[in-house]
Amino acid sequence: MSFRVNTNVTAMNALRNLGGTNTEFGKSITRLSTGMRINSAADDPAGLIISENFRAQISGLEQATKNNQDAINYAKTAEGALDEVGRLLRDARSLAVAAGNTGAASSSQIQANQSQLTSISDSISRISTQTQFGTKRLLDGSSGVNASITDATKISAISFNGLIGNNSQSITQNGAVTITVTQAATQAVVGSRDFGLDDNVAVGANAGTFYLNGVTFNATSTDTVATLRDKINAASAQTGVVAITNNTGVLTLQSIAYGSQARVDLTDSTGVLLAAPGYQGAVGQESRAQVGLPGITGTTLFTGSINGSDGLTLQDAQGNRIVLTQAGNSTSVTNASIGQLVVGAAQFQIGANAGQTTSLTLGNFASSTLGTGVVVGKNMSNLDITTSQGAQDALRVIDAAIEEVSKTRGRIGSFQRNVLESNIRSLGIAKETLSATESTIRDTDVADEMTNYTKLQILQQAGLSVLQQANSAPQNVLSLLRG
Repeated sequence: MSFRVNTNVTAMNALRNLGGTNTEFGKSITRLSTGMRINSAADDPAGLIISENFRAQISGLEQATKNNQDAINYAKTAEGALDEVGRLLRDARSLAVAAGNTGAASSSQIQANQSQLTSISDSISRISTQTQFGTKRLLDGSSGVNASITDATKISAISFNGLIGNNSQSITQNGAVTITVTQAATQAVVGSRDFGLDDNVAVGANAGTFYLNGVTFNATSTDTVATLRDKINAASAQTGVVAITNNTGVLTLQSIAYGSQARVDLTDSTGVLLAAPGYQGAVGQESRAQVGLPGITGTTLFTGSINGSDGLTLQDAQGNRIVLTQAGNSTSVTNASIGQLVVGAAQFQIGANAGQTTSLTLGNFASSTLGTGVVVGKNMSNLDITTSQGAQDALRVIDAAIEEVSKTRGRIGSFQRNVLESNIRSLGIAKETLSATESTIRDTDVADEMTNYTKLQILQQAGLSVLQQANSAPQNVLSLLRG
């Protein structure tokens, strides 16, 4: 046994253990004060990853529930408007029945009924055009336009939102979408000087530094056209530029993207790639096209590079979008049929994951579209009940219109009850079970943590006491010195 004054190993050991206890004691206090077992990634890295995934799902389920409620409100708005249309149609039918009673009704009474029927027809058309959920029209046939691709060689994506062009025309007819590309998108291109006969020619005396879209590259005297190409392509994710060679000793720098957002900025301070030190830059060209839609007079201009998108993504003033493929990015594409529009379907994201959607189809409920096909040339907008035969025809047309509206209301009700409300209940259960699982991983078990806290508290007090005794141990040396 040895006695030392300068180095108190016992005190150092006590201090080290006390420090560890204090660290764990602090973590325990944090867990108890926050109620969370995982307060940082260091607490449980694997648990954090799993719980964050659960949190993302729970957040998605919460938003999906809100989406379902919005969809219910959307359906209620449409159904409420159709309820009023149904009431107007019932009034119209009463007028037609009254007008058919020519034996008792005077001509002035019948004409008054005709005036009221015309007013009802106008009101139905007004409801059809003015019923909206937010800014989305519901009953004019433009709600939730669905677009599908029919020529995947020319376009890779297509979407329409119900309005088209600067004058905000409503898309109300099914049919083909045609496109004429008037200007093809291009990539930005900068060519190097001619190094020699092939790609194996060395840079030689022109070795040095050059900058490509803000990224620095160093060329040594032994670098060849091929090795420079490989260096540039290795950094293409940073620069957005690829290098192309054709074994001719010339390097071509080309932007990955198309359009006016695509750039190649080359600053060559020593003349590595350029014939002389300096700068050379290029910008791509955006695409333009004229798009034709069913029921829309003329064509609508679609332009690339709107809102920072790449030049192949064409948009109009309303945000409708068509994405060209490289094959479709050509002025040889003229009046080509690329897609099909189906109007009257609104799509809702009712789940937390991709593909969990549903749609509700709402047609056009203007007077001119109700009751068609029953009496040749007749619909709710052109009924004439001033004659006996006209009154009979009107009854048949109105009955057909009532049936059409009633069936649509029934379909909306079925959609609301059997799809949306049922889905909300399922989402609630899913959120509850996921929250319970996430809580098991991330939340603090207070009873267990209090046990740990009490243990650490005792260890901390004991550690302080032992440290005090260890610090006083060197004083025992004094008894030897006195002897």
